[in-house]
Amino acid sequence: MKLIVGMSGASGSIIAVELLKNLRREDVEIHLVVTDGAALTFKHEINFDLEDLKQLANFVYDVKDIDTSIASGSFKTDGMVIVPCSMKTVAGIANGYAENLLLRAADVCIKENRKLVIVPREIPLSRIHLKNLKELAENGVVIIPPMLTFYNKPSTIQDQIDHVVSKILMQFNLPSIVPEWKSR
Repeated sequence: MKLIVGMSGASGSIIAVELLKNLRREDVEIHLVVTDGAALTFKHEINFDLEDLKQLANFVYDVKDIDTSIASGSFKTDGMVIVPCSMKTVAGIANGYAENLLLRAADVCIKENRKLVIVPREIPLSRIHLKNLKELAENGVVIIPPMLTFYNKPSTIQDQIDHVVSKILMQFNLPSIVPEWKSR
C-alpha cells in the first residue's frame, strides 16, 4: 500500500505521529508533506522532533515543490490522509485552490477518485467551515473529526488518540489498534 500523509497547521500533531507509527508497522509506503504551519504547530504541541517524524516516512516532500511525483495523477497511490487538517487547507481543497503540494496532492486524489481522508481541527465550526466541509463530503472526501468517544471507556488521552487513528486506518482496510466494539 502507498499513502500520502499530509500535515497542515492545526492542532493535533500527536494524531499524525501515532498514525505514521502505525502505518510503518503495517509496512505502508508513506509519502509525507508537512506545511510550514504544521511544522510550527508541531514544535509547540508535542515533545517529538520534526526530523524524527520525517524518519517515519519513506519519502518527504517540500510543500513548495509542486513538480514532484505526488502532484501527478499518473503517480498511483491508495489515497491520502491529511491529519491534522486546518480550515485553511479545507478551504483550499474545497475550492480547488492547489497553491502548494499538499493541496495539489489532495486535488489529484479527488480528480482520480482516490480515497481522501481529512481530520479537521477547529472548534467551534463556523458556517464557512461547514460549507467547505459539506463541499468536500459531496466530492467523496471522508471527514473524520477527532471527536471524543466514551462508549469505549477511555481512561487516557492516548485512548482517545488511538480511537481516532483506528478510524483512519479502517478507511484503508488496515487493522485497527483498538478492539472492535461489541454490544453487551
